[in-house]
Amino acid sequence: MNRQLISSGSPWESKVSYSRAVKVGNTVEVSGTTAVINGEVQHKGNLYEQTKTTLAIIEKALEEAGMDLHDVVRTRMYVTDIARWEEAGKAHGEFFVHIRPATTMVEVSRLVDPEMLIEIEATAIKK
Repeated sequence: MNRQLISSGSPWESKVSYSRAVKVGNTVEVSGTTAVINGEVQHKGNLYEQTKTTLAIIEKALEEAGMDLHDVVRTRMYVTDIARWEEAGKAHGEFFVHIRPATTMVEVSRLVDPEMLIEIEATAIKK
């Protein structure tokens, strides 16, 4: 099977040796993604907006792999404050209202940058 690597251009990809997403066959695995654009955390302090930005970045990676959000079967959300789960859930719901993938949301003690409030992974399978 062919293996397609999708890059976001992040400097961390070469430092850590990972890809934004990897497509093998009809499956795409999207790495943990945060609301970072051009090296800057977006929407500092705003979990809802960070979630939307993160999901838009994931959507772009899926498009590069020839897929879209309708192909997503699972998401995993890592938040730094589970008490704010509704903010992340609202944004997730706006992207996936009719798709309804399996999902997990857990609290983590911190992410790479203290301004990051959420990191999301996704799995997509083309039918």
